[in-house]
Amino acid sequence: MIRTAATALALLALSAAATLAQTPAPATPPTPTVVRGTVSAMTDASLTVKTDKGPQVVGLAPTWTVAVMKPVAIDAIQPGSFIGTAEMPGKEGMGKSLEVHVFPPGVKMGEGHYGWDLKPGSMMTNGTVGTVVAGKKGSRELDVSYSYGKRHITVPANVPVVQIGPGKREMVKVGTPVFMVVQKGPSGPMAGSVSVGENGAKPPM
Repeated sequence: MIRTAATALALLALSAAATLAQTPAPATPPTPTVVRGTVSAMTDASLTVKTDKGPQVVGLAPTWTVAVMKPVAIDAIQPGSFIGTAEMPGKEGMGKSLEVHVFPPGVKMGEGHYGWDLKPGSMMTNGTVGTVVAGKKGSRELDVSYSYGKRHITVPANVPVVQIGPGKREMVKVGTPVFMVVQKGPSGPMAGSVSVGENGAKPPM
């Protein structure tokens, strides 16, 4: 009977292993569509943004909000922080930050690792910071986890690090540098949030 039970357990283990082997890996999220540039015109319902590729009209959702990117010290990146970082991939599972934005406590958006367009070949990693280790020349070494993976990220001391906070619509005006993640709307790109830098600075992402 013991032998029969052992055989059954072995078959169950083999069956579970086969099921796991057949389970597809989580799909990589699609690269978001972003608009970055300077506001050249605006109405109550839209912004016209001067981008590197020419003018782009972006519709604004009725409940659109403003997020402010405030520069902070690199020490703002703490274990447990939820961050986003545009990064240049290196060796398998490793990357080097081009910028870091720290989300407010309790806010988790855009989790995952996916294509980005800050530089050719760049990626965006949004996730929860685990270990933080001080590196060379004021840099930081981070383990960043998301629902289907983990990255080891080097944050050089000279890259922009910003804290995301709430802003007011009055901060968005002609001449303001902005950043938006946009969705396809019935009449073109549509944004529900507009990111600006503190005191009119350019958002780094």
